[in-house]
Amino acid sequence: MSGERGFWMRWRVRLGYPVAVIYWLAASPTTKFIAMGGLIAAFGLIVRAMAAGHLKKSEELTTSGLYSQTRNPLYFGSSLLAMGFAVAGHSWIAGAIIVIYFAVFYYAVMRNEERELRARYSAAFEAYEARVPLFFPRISGGGSDAAPQGLQRQFSWEQYKRNREYRALIGTIAALGLMWLRMWLPAAAEFIRR
Repeated sequence: MSGERGFWMRWRVRLGYPVAVIYWLAASPTTKFIAMGGLIAAFGLIVRAMAAGHLKKSEELTTSGLYSQTRNPLYFGSSLLAMGFAVAGHSWIAGAIIVIYFAVFYYAVMRNEERELRARYSAAFEAYEARVPLFFPRISGGGSDAAPQGLQRQFSWEQYKRNREYRALIGTIAALGLMWLRMWLPAAAEFIRR
């Protein structure tokens, strides 16, 4: 891992835990907002799963599936997860914490990964970069030309498992469970006081 990328990756994880605790304490979730946030997060999980079923990390430049629409479908899916939790938290402060954290760390990580891909795949990456947007997916047209001949592949559950993408599903379920717990804690405290 390069020095700069290592910095962003280390601090993304190290600061992620305290950010999660502050978010949880600042949140004021309700059933309605947890349900709405959970729905948005589910779309994020679907996007991540669809991308992970194509990605062969450190083996090749992946340009098939959602990688033909955005160069960073995993991070785009993560942004939907973050948006889902911003909504589920039902708090401007909690939402701002999530959005700022995501914007700062994920943008830096994306740019650092791109430098590594450019160094590893040079002309192939530059051609891919010219055709496919960095983050927001291209909605229409041109998806099939993003993957060079021979690299178009079908989604693979085996690849999804190899990339351990199921951890995002488990983490999201656990985090939504913590939102439910946060919602009931004030009521439980009030009940105990009586």
